[in-house]
Amino acid sequence: MSTENMDIEGNTADQIEIIYEDEYIVAINKEAGLLVHRSWLDKGETRFAMQLTRDAVGCHVFPVHRLDKPTSGVLLFAKSSAVARSLTEAFTERKVTKQYLAVVRGFMSEQGTVDYALSFKPDAIADKFANLDKPAQEAVTHWQSLAQIELPFAVSKKHATSRYSLVRLTPETGRKHQLRRHMRHVFHHIVGDTSHGDIRHTRFFRTHYDCTRMLLHAQTLALSHPVTGEPLVLTAGLDDQWMSILEEFSWVDSAKA
Repeated sequence: MSTENMDIEGNTADQIEIIYEDEYIVAINKEAGLLVHRSWLDKGETRFAMQLTRDAVGCHVFPVHRLDKPTSGVLLFAKSSAVARSLTEAFTERKVTKQYLAVVRGFMSEQGTVDYALSFKPDAIADKFANLDKPAQEAVTHWQSLAQIELPFAVSKKHATSRYSLVRLTPETGRKHQLRRHMRHVFHHIVGDTSHGDIRHTRFFRTHYDCTRMLLHAQTLALSHPVTGEPLVLTAGLDDQWMSILEEFSWVDSAKA
């Protein structure tokens, strides 16, 4: 469901898509380009998922995990600090299953695992006081190839055609930019990733398919409810740009959660 906030003239000022809410937690479908909370790295931003969710539900909310700004999908908040602590522990202890959809360059094999430790990559402002000597941290990502397509366009000068895969990514760990860095590590860059991707393929999707976002989406989050213990599966739908690509490549059924 969607919740709209109204300005003083009664016009729609903003909205956030709530996919689950009870007295303890609330989950939203974060849009691509939306920050989770205020950051010194994006001083010009005025919209934040945390504030929009707080305004929509009428109480303070506590973030328990994060999504990168260009990533869309399931984002979970707690409504109290006690529930937030419980959920944070569940994420830390790997009791939460996260599954993402991504479009990557090249044909990926049917399934596999990237087990590649990631070094700490500090942000110039946000991490200026951080310990820069941190050892590389364990990072594990599983993938499943869902669909593939070969297009008659020479995006790279080395090949007359271009290949892409729709993949499901399941991270075991939650390192900074893990999925983006792991896909780069195995040379299957995520389309639209301007930091860790291949700019040629990003430009191609912008020009031919009017796709201006990174094609990475947190599709499902599976966990035990922090209070009741009941199993909970949260699913976030795909936006118009995602659906346009899926329809163009006949991948709609393959992308279903």
